[in-house]
Amino acid sequence: MNSPQLVPGTKLGAPLNDLFGIFFEDINHAADGGLYAEMVQNRSFEFAPIDNETYQPTTAWKLSDPASLKVTDKDSLNIKNRHYLEVNAQQDVDITNLGFNRGMYIEAGKRYHFSFFVKTLNGRKNVNVHLTDKVGNDVAVPTVISVESHQWLKYTADLDGNQTTTEGRLTLKFEQGTHLLVDMISLFPDDTFNHRPNYVRKDLGETLKALHPKFLRFPGGCLVHDGQLDPDDRGSMYRWKNSIGPVEQRPARRNNWGYNQTLGLGYFEYFELSEDIGAKPLPVLPGGYDPHHDREAPIDQLGEWIDDALDLIEFANGSTATKWGKIRANLGHPKPFNLEYLAIGNEEVGQAFFDRYPYFHKAIKAKYPEIKLINTAGPFAAGKEFDRGWKSAQDNHSDLVDEHYYMDPEWFLANQHRYDSYDPNGPKAFLGEYASKANQWYNAVVEASYMIGLERNADKVGLACYAPLFCNVDYENWGTDLIYFDQKEVSPTVNYFVQQLFMKYQGTDNVYYQLKDLPKAKVVDDQPIVGKFFIQGDKARAKFENIVLDDGHQKQKFGSQTVDHEEKIELGSTDATDYTITFDVTKTDQDSKGTHFCFGQQESDKWFVWILGGWANTDSMVRVHHGKADSDWTQTTWSMAKGRTYHCKLVVDDRRVQTFIDGQLFNDVVIASTVIEPVYTNMTYDRNTKQYYFKVVNVTKQPRAIMVDSDQFSNGSVYQLSGHPDAENKLGTNNQITTNRQPFNGQKLTLPPYSVTVLISPHRLDQTK
Repeated sequence: MNSPQLVPGTKLGAPLNDLFGIFFEDINHAADGGLYAEMVQNRSFEFAPIDNETYQPTTAWKLSDPASLKVTDKDSLNIKNRHYLEVNAQQDVDITNLGFNRGMYIEAGKRYHFSFFVKTLNGRKNVNVHLTDKVGNDVAVPTVISVESHQWLKYTADLDGNQTTTEGRLTLKFEQGTHLLVDMISLFPDDTFNHRPNYVRKDLGETLKALHPKFLRFPGGCLVHDGQLDPDDRGSMYRWKNSIGPVEQRPARRNNWGYNQTLGLGYFEYFELSEDIGAKPLPVLPGGYDPHHDREAPIDQLGEWIDDALDLIEFANGSTATKWGKIRANLGHPKPFNLEYLAIGNEEVGQAFFDRYPYFHKAIKAKYPEIKLINTAGPFAAGKEFDRGWKSAQDNHSDLVDEHYYMDPEWFLANQHRYDSYDPNGPKAFLGEYASKANQWYNAVVEASYMIGLERNADKVGLACYAPLFCNVDYENWGTDLIYFDQKEVSPTVNYFVQQLFMKYQGTDNVYYQLKDLPKAKVVDDQPIVGKFFIQGDKARAKFENIVLDDGHQKQKFGSQTVDHEEKIELGSTDATDYTITFDVTKTDQDSKGTHFCFGQQESDKWFVWILGGWANTDSMVRVHHGKADSDWTQTTWSMAKGRTYHCKLVVDDRRVQTFIDGQLFNDVVIASTVIEPVYTNMTYDRNTKQYYFKVVNVTKQPRAIMVDSDQFSNGSVYQLSGHPDAENKLGTNNQITTNRQPFNGQKLTLPPYSVTVLISPHRLDQTK
């Protein structure tokens, strides 16, 4: 068989603009205990059960004598930092902070900046500061700080490491008779990223910069809108004004992922980080609605929320003559941050958000028409909530619409042409969160094939970013992430290197080209949805009655069944390609979830699911379950009430699935066939480097080759990633995939199995049209 032939072009197509970037959310301890370089956990004694039911004010601290060391709030450092430690030593006492993970990473030869706020209540007293290993041996030269002020005052000291440990501790020792108050006990490495104070870890910052992202979306994610409406409430939503200014005046808050968020890494630091890694800032603000708890700011009280958005733009872009521009300058950044994008809301579902979005849109566009506003389409790839978000964006003329989905590789292969039919004249898609649910090389290669489609549709897709970005290996909330780390080191996943390749070699414009003699695609799965059907509990007890299968020839009835928790009960099977199953279902307990009706099982580890209830009992969904990964193909908001009987109908016609509840259509989806192309390709041009990039992804186990019918790439180079499909990077090990750079002879481009390749022209070319 002859190899396909590439005929490169020079005519430019759609610009790619800021297509590939990154998304930061404080999940998996990505901020505190992660990117934020603070080494002390619970530095201000603000941990509380609202963060996590196991938390208390002394979490992460070891107190030698609890009777002499108590957390109180009668003489606070300030109104936003209420709790502190009172030391009233009846004997020599000490407190020790355990840090994050197994302890603090202290390196010999490195300097660490210690600080705390203290006021003495009985005259001048000495505080001995030690960095030790797990058993108490000093790993830095101790220092003594003399405290003499009867007012809250910040004291600082530098500690120089003389031994290395990954189980370091910070210990403060107080002599008998000491009576003082202590708060904001802090330890930072001297060599933060770009040597900024109150900033990010050097290794993690460098890992982000090495990606070459075009934008940084922050600070989330679900934590943006999950919380109370009052910004002063301990469990409030993320309100950006709480996150700027002196760290001792930033209120600790509940993180919706089950831990505490200090806000030490705040909006000013996020803007700085964007600048330092060469990315455009893309902040996300709440829209006055918490969809997790149905909290709604009254529409006539949206003013403060809209003002937050307008003030943020002024903070980022305003001159120093403006109120918020001056505040930015006083924080150390007189020049504007040049904000271009702003998102309102994150994954919102329900009409309440979309009733409020227009007020934000109108006010922001009236004052700042140049700002590109991003609407949201919810957390699913299709369905009525997804459609609601897109309709809102079209009605309000939003610039972009934020889509989120996490699917298995089959879904991405089946949906390669998802954006081909989008309207290039309407709002652009922003793929704000996506991943293929594993950090193995096959997943990364499939993601690369999908990114080819995003590039190809740059006239319809404006932005895209993998999620989540970070995970501290000892605090995992979410199972697939781009970068893993502990207190000592960082391990980019194999997926990271795919993202890096596409960001570094994105280019500025698509290029028209031809690929001749390409073999036909392989259809892996186009069979009708037939096979076994069964019921399965979803953490609730449900009774199924009047179960009937109608295959067009006969009706088959099944006896009543009750499933509990995750119990599974098989019912029957059908090989008809067009059939209807009806049943009545009643949830008989008060559990928050619901139940599943499963169908189309032909393989032991693959079947289709009609989810009745779903996450927090809010969904009717059609899911494909395959092995350890699920793909939710479509969703409609719906909840299952206790004691109420619902009449349900499932209609399957070949690969089309429809669901009805009490006569109303809820889901309607065609499960597209899984198709594997021999190669996935796209060509771009970079106006800055004057180079052409031809990207090729091979997701198969067969080696491929492409003949290049042009000298356009002669004397250029090839950058290639390849590996075993199960390859996975682990902390403490070398990169498990092969990265290869080599000159290109101008004729044959060889593509190993499971590979991602970019062919790079020499710098001398500038022949665009």
